Amino acid sequence: MFNNLKNKEQEELLPEHIGIIMDGNGRWAKKKGKPRIFGHKAGMDSLKDVAVHGARRGIKVMTVYAFSTENWTRPVDEVKFIMSLPIDFYSKYVPVLKEENIQIRMIGERAGMPKATLDSIDRAARETSENTGMILNFAMNYGGRRDIILAIQELAKSGQDLSTLTEEDLSKHLQTAVLPENLRDPDLIIRTSGEQRMSNFLTWQSAYSELYFAQTAWPDFDEAELDKAIAAFQKRDRRYGGVK
Repeated sequence: MFNNLKNKEQEELLPEHIGIIMDGNGRWAKKKGKPRIFGHKAGMDSLKDVAVHGARRGIKVMTVYAFSTENWTRPVDEVKFIMSLPIDFYSKYVPVLKEENIQIRMIGERAGMPKATLDSIDRAARETSENTGMILNFAMNYGGRRDIILAIQELAKSGQDLSTLTEEDLSKHLQTAVLPENLRDPDLIIRTSGEQRMSNFLTWQSAYSELYFAQTAWPDFDEAELDKAIAAFQKRDRRYGGVK
């Protein structure tokens, strides 16, 4: 009876929305004497495993930083390969995600992205739109500061009096508005590969997120690593600026 109560309490402390900065693909590949694109391909496989495990654990949203607005400065061949990954992901893993009742969504600017990349993401979103489980939200061509600027510009164009702008007004116009209102801000943000910075990821939405920095490179980040991050989250005392 005690163990059942304890397990129930732990499940109630699950982060509902997890953001993941999937870092270290290139360095992981370099250590193995392989080109950087080898690491990105391995990272795609890790994403499928982690997403399925997160869905089975009861996570409601998982937003993954797949490509930032700053990533365009990388070598052209690497960018082209990264842009091809959603196409491969669609053909290889969308059937699995459908079986796991996972929904696909995307945030980020569509302008400038290859049509084939967008088509594969849109197709995956359509084919999983009837699913009712975890939302796997791809942040593609996304930047947190840009997200805020675009929201303010949209509000200004709509005739909103910016002098009376509220946090709720802005939140409704951020790109995470594609998510349910109560799940737009991540409870936990995980960054892999030992780096300890946010890199322009969900800048507004992460104001009160718990941060977890894993030493493990993304291609080696597996179900057990996700469980470790969740366990660390469950030990945090979230006060939101108040006192308990």
